[in-house]
Amino acid sequence: MQHRTMAHINTRIAATCLALMGALSLSAPVFAADAPAAAAATADSRSTAAGHTFTLADGFSFSSQGAMVQARAPEGDTTISIVDVEAKTAEEALAKGWALAHPDFKRTLRIATPRPARNGWEEQKVFDYETSPNERAVVQAVVRRAGTAWVAILMEGSEATFEKRGSPIGKMLTSLRPKGYQRESFAGRKPHPLDATRIAALKKFLADGAKALDVPGVGFSLIDGNRVVYEGGVGVRALGKPEPVDANTLFMAASNTKAMTTALLAHAVDAGKLDWEQPAVQAFPGFKLGDPEVTKQVKIKHLVCACTGLPRQDLEWLFGDGRAAATTTFDQLSLMKPTSQFGEVFQYSNLMVAAGGYIAAAALAPGQDVGVAYDRLMRDKLFAPLGMNSTTFDFARALAGNHAEPHGDDLSGKTRRASMDLNYTVVPARPAGAVWTSPHDFSRYVLMELGRGRTPEGQVLISEKNLLQRYQPQIMVGEDVHYGMGLMVDRHEGINVVYHGGDMIGFHSNMFWLPDYGIGGTILTNSDAGVLLRGPFLRKLLELVFDGKPEADERLRLAVQNRAAEAKKNRELLTLPVPKGALSLLQPNYVSPELGPIKVRQQGGKLNFAFEHWNSEMALRKAEDGTLSFVTIAPGIGGVEFVVGQPAAGAGKGTAPLILRDAQHEYQFTPACGSWKQDDKGLWSAAACGKN
Repeated sequence: MQHRTMAHINTRIAATCLALMGALSLSAPVFAADAPAAAAATADSRSTAAGHTFTLADGFSFSSQGAMVQARAPEGDTTISIVDVEAKTAEEALAKGWALAHPDFKRTLRIATPRPARNGWEEQKVFDYETSPNERAVVQAVVRRAGTAWVAILMEGSEATFEKRGSPIGKMLTSLRPKGYQRESFAGRKPHPLDATRIAALKKFLADGAKALDVPGVGFSLIDGNRVVYEGGVGVRALGKPEPVDANTLFMAASNTKAMTTALLAHAVDAGKLDWEQPAVQAFPGFKLGDPEVTKQVKIKHLVCACTGLPRQDLEWLFGDGRAAATTTFDQLSLMKPTSQFGEVFQYSNLMVAAGGYIAAAALAPGQDVGVAYDRLMRDKLFAPLGMNSTTFDFARALAGNHAEPHGDDLSGKTRRASMDLNYTVVPARPAGAVWTSPHDFSRYVLMELGRGRTPEGQVLISEKNLLQRYQPQIMVGEDVHYGMGLMVDRHEGINVVYHGGDMIGFHSNMFWLPDYGIGGTILTNSDAGVLLRGPFLRKLLELVFDGKPEADERLRLAVQNRAAEAKKNRELLTLPVPKGALSLLQPNYVSPELGPIKVRQQGGKLNFAFEHWNSEMALRKAEDGTLSFVTIAPGIGGVEFVVGQPAAGAGKGTAPLILRDAQHEYQFTPACGSWKQDDKGLWSAAACGKN
C-alpha cells in the first residue's frame, strides 16, 4: 500500500524524510482563493547563523550555538543538526559539519547520491551511513549549496523515531531555504490548456522515463476543463510479451483505494447511516484497538485520517492469508497500540482504513458479511454509477482479461517479472488497497472528485458537503501538506493539489487533481521502478501548464542514476550463494506467534525461505559488527531482513531465533521441531526444539 511495500520494509527510515523534502504541499483552507506561497513567520520560524530559514519540526526542542543549530526529538534519541560551513565541495562541507556536530564521528559511508537543484539550492547531495540492524538506527547527512554558501544537515537517531516523526522532520528539511530565497508560486497564473502539443510532451516524458527506468508499461490519463483529453498508455503489459498497455488495461491501484473507500463513507453519511463525529465503537461495537482509551476517542472520520497515533504495522497482514475473512481486520486491530499521542503526528495505518470501509458497509447493509457488503456497495454506489465497469476487487476477474503483470528489481537492479503471491495478502484489508482499475476507469473517478460529487454526466453521487469534508486537514504531513480522509491536500506552489498514491508489489500509481482549475491526471505502472515516475510526471504537468521552473527532467535523470547506484551498492553488501557456515545456523522450520511459519529450504545451491503464502530466495548480509542476516532477494520483495539472534542460554548451535523488524516493532521466529497450528485468535505455535 502507500509509501512502503514489502520491498521497502527494511530500507533506511530516513528515506521517508527525504521523500517529504520533495513533496507538494497545502497551507490555506481547502478551496480558498489562491494565496502567495510564502507563509507568514510563525513562532516556529528559525534561521541559521548564515540567515537560511526553516520551520522547526513540531514537538522538537531547539538550541543554537555559533554556526550550528540543533533540533532534538521529544524521545531524546534523535537529533538533527544544521551547520553553516565554508567549503569548496560537498564532501568538505560534510566533514566540517560532522567535526562541529559530532567530533568523534567514525561511521562508514554506505553511499552518496546527488539530488536535484530546487528551492533555491543549486547543489544537493545525500550521504547514507552503514548501521548494524541491531542498532535500529538512522544516520544520514544532506549537504546543500546556494551560491558560495554551504549547509550540512546531519541526522542521527532511532528508526522508530524517524518513522514516527517523519512528517515533522520532513517539514523542517523541506522548509530550509537559502537566505532571501522567494518560493516559486503558481498563484494567479492562468493555466495553459492541455493541448495536443503538451499532451505529446507528457506522453514522451513518460515513455522516455519508463525506458530509462526499465518499466515495462505505464497507463495514464489527463484531464483538462473537467473532461478527459487523453487516456492510454506506453509500453507493454508484461516483459517478453507484445500486448501493449491501453486505456482499458487493469493495474492494481493499491492505496488509491483509500479515497474511494472514504467516498463510500461519505455516501453513508449522506444516507444518515453514519456521522463523521460519531464514535466508531458506537457505529460498530466490534471495533477496538489494543488501547481502550484510544478506542473511545476514535470517531468515524478518524478511521481514515492517519492521525490516531496507530503506527504502520503491516507485517501481520503481509504475512497473513489472502483468503481470510474481512473480519480478521478487526482481530488484528484489537492487538495494536498507538505509539504517539492522538492527533500528534501523521502515522499511516492501512488496517484503520480497512476498518472504515467495513464499518461503512455494515452501516449501509446491516446484518450482512462486511466483506461481501463492501464489495457490492462499492460496485453499486460508486463504480457502476461512474461507469467504472472494469474496476474490481476480484483478482481472478482482473487477471483473466486485459491486465498488467507485476515486475520488480532483481539483485542486480534489473527489472524482472514478480510474483503476485504477496499481493493477495491485502484482500482481507481490501478497503485500504486492493482495487484494480484502468486509465479509463480511474479518470472517471477523478472527474467525480473534480465535479464535487457529481458523475461526469452531472448525476449527484455524493453531496458536495460530505465529499469536501474529506479534504479538510486532519493531520500535518509536511510543509504545506496535510492529510484529509484518504487524500493528501497540498499547497506547496500556491495552488491546491489533491492527490494520493498507491504501492503494492510490482504496481505503483498516483491520481491527482487541481480542484480550482478542472485539471487532473492518473498514472498506473507495472514495475517497482515506476514509483520514480510519479513525482516527476506531476511536476512536468505543472511546468507545462503554469510555466514552472524546468525541474522534472533533472529529477527523473537523477532518479535513474541513483536507482542504478543503489542497486550496485546493495549487491555489494550481500553474499550469494550463502556460505555453508551461515547455512549451518539455520533450522528447517521456524514459527512466529504473530507472523506464522518459515520453511527453510536448500536446493541447487540456493537458500529459500517459504512463508505461509509467499516465498523468496535469500542472500547473506554481514554487518560491520559481525551481525548476520538473511535477506530476501526475489524481484519485488527484496530487502526483507531476518537477523540471526542469540540462542537461549545453554542451547546448541542452530537454535538461535530469526528476528524480523519494522521501524517500531520486532517479531521473533523460533526454531520449530513439530507441526504448527493457529489458535482462535490467529496466533501461531509449534513444539519447541530441544537443546542440542
